[in-house]
Amino acid sequence: MPQPDLSEFVATHKRWLKPLGILEKPWLVLGSAPDPTVPTELLGSHARIDVNNAGRTAQTMGLGRADLTVRAKKKSWEEHPHTDTRLLLWIHTVPGPLLPLLLIGKPYDHIGKVRPLRRRDREQIVLEVSGISLESIGDLGKVTNGVAIACYGLLLGVPKVVLAGVSLSKVGHSYDQLGRRRRQVQEDRAVLTALAGNPRLATSEADLAADVGISLQDG
Repeated sequence: MPQPDLSEFVATHKRWLKPLGILEKPWLVLGSAPDPTVPTELLGSHARIDVNNAGRTAQTMGLGRADLTVRAKKKSWEEHPHTDTRLLLWIHTVPGPLLPLLLIGKPYDHIGKVRPLRRRDREQIVLEVSGISLESIGDLGKVTNGVAIACYGLLLGVPKVVLAGVSLSKVGHSYDQLGRRRRQVQEDRAVLTALAGNPRLATSEADLAADVGISLQDG
């Protein structure tokens, strides 16, 4: 079966992000793995993209407002009641115009604008960028949102994507002490290994660089 053409998707999302001025900047994608390595040298030149509730860790580190936050529909708002972001890319099923209404009553500090990301588009982005079909890989057959948003940035043509707080070996999350098992490790490994030779992808995490061969960005 032929795959959907993403050209309209790319054009639409570029128009949405263009006023923010982050398409011409490298992206620092902050995931929620414990003890993230965030090179301070990158903060002034890179747009910061928070994944799910990693913004809580960013606030603890004093990193200020995120440029873009991507979050899943099912993620608890109570885990991070002070979301502070210029734009929110919300993986959700409702029509885009209704998303602001769903924010009513949610705990957050600032959300500039909100746009939906459909799961079908999310999965197609990963397939388009990595060339890897995940139907028979791992426990869920899909990557984590950190890896998905890295593929999103690469698809939109940003100069570089640097992964921080993304790990295939650490257990738990940076914003709590619950020690929850990290899921979708096999899926993330498959896609990141396929992307290891991409010169526009790097990581500030030494363990991730060693695991999948992505170049290490140290500042």
